[in-house]
Amino acid sequence: MHVSFHGVRGSTPCHGADIGRYGGNTSCVSVSVAGEEPVLFDLGTGLRYYGLSWPSDEPFRGSCLLSHLHWDHVQGLPFFTPLLRDGSELVVYAPEQEDGMTPAEVLRSTICPPLFPVGIDDLPGSIDVRVAEPKFRIGGFDVLACPVRHVGPTCGYRLSHGGASVAYISDHQQPRNPMLVDESVHELCGDVDLLIHDAQYTPSEFVKKADWGHCTVEYAVWLAGHVGARRLALFHHDPMHDDQMLDCLEAAAQMCGASFGVDVFAAYEGLTVDVGAA
Repeated sequence: MHVSFHGVRGSTPCHGADIGRYGGNTSCVSVSVAGEEPVLFDLGTGLRYYGLSWPSDEPFRGSCLLSHLHWDHVQGLPFFTPLLRDGSELVVYAPEQEDGMTPAEVLRSTICPPLFPVGIDDLPGSIDVRVAEPKFRIGGFDVLACPVRHVGPTCGYRLSHGGASVAYISDHQQPRNPMLVDESVHELCGDVDLLIHDAQYTPSEFVKKADWGHCTVEYAVWLAGHVGARRLALFHHDPMHDDQMLDCLEAAAQMCGASFGVDVFAAYEGLTVDVGAA
């Protein structure tokens, strides 16, 4: 599996020379395997850049495992240029909502006039939004979807193919007990080849934002070691963290991860990681 990062920020896109190396687009990761249609994790503003890389003469056919419906995870959808072509098809799997609306109804009610010039059903390509079942298949991929603590209904995903696995937990409310791992999170991450995990806050930031739905870098590293993940991608970087700060956080996390036997790196836009079976 080839895992590519197109957007790695959390909360809001950002821009500036001080964040140029890691990038300022919000969550979007693609997974490609020869002979399979692509699978995306989330539809943040990084999706626009993934779309620009798609061949201009080919319709897009693929799927997205959407963690939740917050703006920073769906903002890229109406700017995904392959959907402007007839024949393009995107299947979106999303968590079931608590208010009686389906995920499709939520997206249609937010990507439409007067909030956006056109509705998603007006695009030439088709978008099929479904509730993510606990276990299902997409082509040759096996998908596990489990609820994850956050603000509002949220899923984490584990995607497996040919003996290789990647887990995606972009937004995760750190438990008050920092030595606790929810059973659903353990199921998603246990012995995974690559864990892409929320690492938005420093400990001092977390003190002020302990109920904002995210984790510290330290908790992400401890979690990866606890569940036996082989590699950890620090993800959902805070928009206030510039390149220099992320370099420092990565260096400290790598030292800590080494003690757990986990290879740790900070995700950045344009990075592609090969994930193969052990």
